[in-house]
Amino acid sequence: MTSNLIYFSQSSELFEGPIFDKENELLYFVSILDGLVFCYNPKTKEILSVKLDSPTSNIYLVSNKIVLVASKNGFYEVDFKALTLTFKFQIDIDPMVRYNDGIEDTAGRYIIGTMGHPMVKKGIGNVYSYHKNEFKIIIKNTTISNGLAFSSDNQTLYFIDTPTRKVAKYSYDIGTGDAEFIDYVIEFKNSGSPDGMCIDKNGMLWIAEWGGSCVSQWNPLIGKKVNEITIPFTNVTSCCLDNESNLYVTTAKDESSSNYQNGSGLFHIKIN
Repeated sequence: MTSNLIYFSQSSELFEGPIFDKENELLYFVSILDGLVFCYNPKTKEILSVKLDSPTSNIYLVSNKIVLVASKNGFYEVDFKALTLTFKFQIDIDPMVRYNDGIEDTAGRYIIGTMGHPMVKKGIGNVYSYHKNEFKIIIKNTTISNGLAFSSDNQTLYFIDTPTRKVAKYSYDIGTGDAEFIDYVIEFKNSGSPDGMCIDKNGMLWIAEWGGSCVSQWNPLIGKKVNEITIPFTNVTSCCLDNESNLYVTTAKDESSSNYQNGSGLFHIKIN
């Protein structure tokens, strides 16, 4: 399996949050610190971008070329047809945090974690759930909230708080939107730390490894790694699957490495 570099930015420090719109066959991702959200069309190779006024993090699909984007200053609907943005809502978060990874459950709740900004601080973050103009905390006292993934039956939520170097398993009540910690199911012991992740149709977790130059595939039922795909960047930030179960992967700048890695990249990996 070969990783193909689709887009590279020398100036961007942190590409993140890829999500694939399977119905309209479009790929979205963000450049967090630049406040940029991108829309990539794999068929035409067109890349569009819209700039927000604060760090961006997570994207939720709304409709064709319309997404909801989380930024430090609130959640905005971005229309890539008109290249416009509209403020929608904000959650009452600590002023010293920003949003990071998130996911939408099948009931339409927007779930999203926070982390310290501009400085990372232990335990300052939480994972929030927002639905019908109300929000609540479902996971408390996190440090760098990252990957979130649901099992196919919506009864299990997997979650990564990166400094723990573990993947946690929560029971999830789709009726109430509450999460209850069960156990840690995966532990990272090598150089990479778990960052963003996604789950495939077989229930396997694909996890981007910050500092590990790879995306690894894990069986959360037994806590074992079953596959690993090398990426020519040290800091791999997140991943998602397209409608053919191939991977899109984002990476971040590594100033200690070669010039090639002194920027951020978007990769596509053909698995099938």
